[in-house]
Amino acid sequence: MKKLAFGLMRLPLAAPDDYANVDLEAFKRMADRFLAAGFTHFDTAYFYHGGQSEVALREAVVRRYSRSAFTITDKLPVHLVNETADVRRFFDEQLERCGVDYFDYYWLHAMSQRRYEACEQHNIFDFIARKKAEGRIRTLGFSFHDTAEVLNRILTEHPEFEYVQLQINYLDWENPDIQSRLCYETAIRHNRKIMIMEPIKGGSLARLPAAAERIFRDLDPTASMASWALRFCASLPGVKYVLSGMSTYKQLEENIETLGDNFQLLSTEEREAVNEVARIVRESVFIPCTACNYCLDNCPQSIGIPHYFRLYNELQAGTRPSEAIKADYAKLTRTYGRPDDCLACKFCERSCPQHIGIVKHLEEVAAAFAE
Repeated sequence: MKKLAFGLMRLPLAAPDDYANVDLEAFKRMADRFLAAGFTHFDTAYFYHGGQSEVALREAVVRRYSRSAFTITDKLPVHLVNETADVRRFFDEQLERCGVDYFDYYWLHAMSQRRYEACEQHNIFDFIARKKAEGRIRTLGFSFHDTAEVLNRILTEHPEFEYVQLQINYLDWENPDIQSRLCYETAIRHNRKIMIMEPIKGGSLARLPAAAERIFRDLDPTASMASWALRFCASLPGVKYVLSGMSTYKQLEENIETLGDNFQLLSTEEREAVNEVARIVRESVFIPCTACNYCLDNCPQSIGIPHYFRLYNELQAGTRPSEAIKADYAKLTRTYGRPDDCLACKFCERSCPQHIGIVKHLEEVAAAFAE
């Protein structure tokens, strides 16, 4: 089975940094190529691209292909549920946005201990069970951002969930905060199927420090850096899909080449190389932001957190002339709140799947660009 899935959180944009403005024609071309290559699965969510991800899926895929040609995962925005009536409203709206009358897979989005309690409070487990009985949902699951202990509790108390979507990549495999390996082992122990998100950690594993890149080049001078991250995930037993948020046609082609008909499991030598690369990257990463944009919905100052973190990392790594990076920073400040506008309310930190100390890092960004 071909494991590449099209994650619709980082679609091509019609205008740079305008997250809600999807380049629909570019996405159509990418979806056509993806399906023609024999891949079938698309993953979206209620608030991706400011609500436009589901709409883009409808226009690029649902209205242009037979329903049997593709499968869809969508996710209930648990964090936006304030009262029980919201659950039905969101679900019905998602069906309409996507242009379908059922979801192949339906997840509770970004489950954690706090959101698990919200699901119980608003009878969400009963609601999705009814929708499955009605045929509106074919398969139940949840995406997850918490400890292996919490994951074990959910899977123990709710055997109706057939899948769990986990953040797994070789950099986070032994991360004590994200607990990729421990969560993976927990899902396997419960005999649940796994979908992987963030295999390239928001694209950060596609650009490696020179010493790390050299290790991979010595093994295969033609392979892209992203291909190693994808192969690491797809080589894990029990994994059905590896989601990749592809923003360009070139990324799509590279991923098709990696996880298509010529896919190769990692060898023992290659696994050892991946472990060494992970060690080097951990020692050189500045701010481990994946640009998932979850923080943007909660910032009262409208600070462009992931955009500033990207520029800060570029400045520290010296990947572009500092004058060009600082010019981009000045441009961002005309669209978003500045890093030094931060109120330290920490709403963003409570939403961050990477458990980043955002407030502290915003201070560092402000200081670096004030020089």
